[in-house]
This record gives sequence, C-alpha cells and structure tokens, in this order.
Amino acid sequence: MDNANDEIEMEVVEPEDAESDMEPDSDNDEDADGEPGTTKTPKQVYLPGKTLAEDEELVCDESAYVMLHQASTGAPCLSFDIVPDELGTGRESFPMTAYIVAGTQAARTHVNNLIVMKMSNLHKTQDGDDDELDDEELEDDQDDVADKSELKKPQMTCALIKHQGCVNRVRARRMGNNVFAASWSELGRVNIWNLSQQLQAVEDAQLLKQYEQQSASNETRPVFTFSGHQQEGFAIDWSPSAEGVLATGDCRRDIHIWSPLEDGTWKVDQRPLVGHTASVEDLQWSPNERSVLASCSVDKTIRIWDCRAAPQKACMLTCENAHESDINVISWNHTEPFIASGGDDGFLHIWDLRQFKTQKPIATFKHHTDHITTVEWNPSEATVLASGGDDDQIALWDLAVEQDADQAPAPAQNDEELNKLPPQLLFIHQGQKEIKELHWHAQLPGVLLSTAHSGFNIFRTISV
Repeated sequence: MDNANDEIEMEVVEPEDAESDMEPDSDNDEDADGEPGTTKTPKQVYLPGKTLAEDEELVCDESAYVMLHQASTGAPCLSFDIVPDELGTGRESFPMTAYIVAGTQAARTHVNNLIVMKMSNLHKTQDGDDDELDDEELEDDQDDVADKSELKKPQMTCALIKHQGCVNRVRARRMGNNVFAASWSELGRVNIWNLSQQLQAVEDAQLLKQYEQQSASNETRPVFTFSGHQQEGFAIDWSPSAEGVLATGDCRRDIHIWSPLEDGTWKVDQRPLVGHTASVEDLQWSPNERSVLASCSVDKTIRIWDCRAAPQKACMLTCENAHESDINVISWNHTEPFIASGGDDGFLHIWDLRQFKTQKPIATFKHHTDHITTVEWNPSEATVLASGGDDDQIALWDLAVEQDADQAPAPAQNDEELNKLPPQLLFIHQGQKEIKELHWHAQLPGVLLSTAHSGFNIFRTISV
C-alpha cells in the first residue's frame, strides 16, 4: 500500500484453503452417457491435514457462507478491535458496515500506524432472489448491469495515526460520545488515543483529505501514555462494566490497573498485581463484576483477581498447570460463568468458575494442530465460540451440540476422518496464513472478523 490513506477496495474472495468442496481436475472423468472428459468426480469435503492428489485442488464452497470478504492493508496488522458504532444492534440486512481499529507490525519501527477503518457496502457472497437482476433487465441495459455490479463492490476507507513502535495489541472502548483505543507498543509503552477525528474522517472524502493534510504536518498525539511497565507486553483489556477502567499486563509478569480521572487522563496503580511468575499473555475483565479480572500466562496458570484488594492479596483463585505449555489467550463468556483458554499446546479448554478449584476443565478439545492464538465467545450465543491459530484454521464451536446416535453415516470416503471430529465443531474456515486475532461483531449477529499475516477476513457462515 503506497499511500495508506488512500481508499482501498475489498474484494470477495475464494480462499484457496477455505472450508471447501474438493474437486479433482481430471481428464478421465465421464458423463452419464459414458462420454469422457465432460464431468468431474463428485465434490468432497476437505478436512485440514488431508493430502491432496496431484489432480486435486481446493475450491471455496461459497454456499457455506452468507458473506465472505477479504482486505489488505500493506503491512500486516496482527491486532485489531471492532469499534462500537451508533448504527444500531442486531443488524442483519445487507449491505453491512463495520468499523475497526488495527495496528501495524511493519519491518521498520518508525513507520507503524494505528489504522481506523470503515468497511462498507458489504454484500452477501451469494445473492438471493431479492438481489438478482431479471432477464429483461439484463437484456435491456447491459451498461446498467455493469453499474449495479460496480455499486455492489465493498469499500474500505482508512485514516492513519502514526504509532511509535509495532502495535503489539490494540483494544477500543466507547466512552460517552468518544471512542478511545489503548495500544501496547513494542517499545514498552501503553498509549490511549481518542479516535473521534479519524472516525469522522472515514465518513467523508473531504474530511479525510483535510485530515491527511493536517496529519502530514501535525502528528496526532495520544491523550495519555504510561511508561511504567518494565518490559513490553501484549495483555490489555477495557472493563465492560466500569467505564474507563483498563488493565495491562507485560512480558515481565506485571499487571497494572488503570482508573480514569475527571481531567480526561488516567491514574495507573504503580503497584503490580502479585502472582504470575512469567509473561502475562492475556487479560479479560468479568462481564458482570466490576472488580474481577482473569489473566493467563506463560507460567501455565490462569488466575482470577479481585482488584479491590491490595495487589499482594488480589489473587482469589489460581488454576495451576491449566495447559501443558504457554497459555496465550482467554475469553470470558458474556452470560455464563465460563472461561475458554487456548495455548501453545493446541488445546482449547473450557473452565467453569464454579468448579475452578478442582483444577479440571469441564470440556477439552484438541482439534488445532498448532498454537492457538485467539479465542472468543459469541456475545449473543452463550454456547458458541470461535478459536484460531498458527495452523491457519478458524474453528466455530457450539457446546450445546451432542452426538446424535441416530445421525446418518458420513460419506464413505470420509467416514473415518469425519467420525473423529467432535460433534461440537460446527465449521472450519481457512484461507488465511498465521491467524492472530478474531472478534465477533457484537452488532452484526454471526459476523466474524479475523486478521493474519495474509490480511483480514470478514465473514458469516451458514452455521451461526
């Protein structure tokens, strides 16, 4: 991306490795009358890890998606967050609009940015009857058809903020009439940014041009910076129930709690929470209790904290050896007392906080074949969650699904492989390389956004 402020077009994609029908490309296939070369072998479901024959290729089955788009921003954005908008909740009509803030990890430290993006005109991947043009219209005016096709092209508009150092992680929070983003820099600083100006700029071409001219000579400054961490970090989370409260954790082992002040700045408790013995990888505030925080670490523990207590006594519960190796991510269920965790061991564990002292998860899934780097519960479906990782897969799960004894047998050619899959596994999405983060869009039911070294995907499957 030569000029990162330019408007970028997103295109509907058919990921080479998406959950797909597998269609061999063979010259020896026969049609129903026995004529060679006119039909192909029936499509099969591809399962990750399966070896393809020389005459086989993966083709995305678009019928498995309600919507599927991809976008690229030049330098990879390995962390992002969805910006809460004021367009309403429960939006299921097309075209859709989504706002995100992402942080780059460019090769050169001094050329990194936070990118505020507006993704708009997001249409269904496969048009329904309501969207199709009838035959008469196609015949009467081909130019009009071309114009309508152009109108249905997804768009992405970006406003950039120069950022010192790669963005390790970024999280957004709406407070009053403003949206703030907290970013972890590889330089060991945590910055707070007011995104109001950038969000206005992506709405209007003239405002965006003015913003670009202004930012070229006058860089946007963070409204607050904390340099008290002893090392860089990745763990960061805004409290969903206490406005302006933030928690940050670093690679040393320290967690600091931030509290907002009336003058628009923050007071950061210089005393770190005492408990972890290695890098804090992720943090999650309780969705219901204002003072309760969960954390996970390279020390293989998950800890639950009550931040009202003194830092030395704040740790209420500890699950030792929760994973076989580093624990990378956790997610707190929005309505049930469950926490999901994923680690370098590839395990996805589900923990019931009412049984946390038993040190045993209530469910464990070993589907991923490499590090799990992201996990998140669906905000509106209490039993549904998504996980992703370095095996280039995003898996959608529904814990409410049980094995059906009367279920029809799987196709013969995939019998063994399909029967090994847990019944709770709803869907496997592929097509991105080294997946780093995913988020459900709380205002667009069933819509997932994900980022990887190969760019962004925004999609909704027929499964959720």
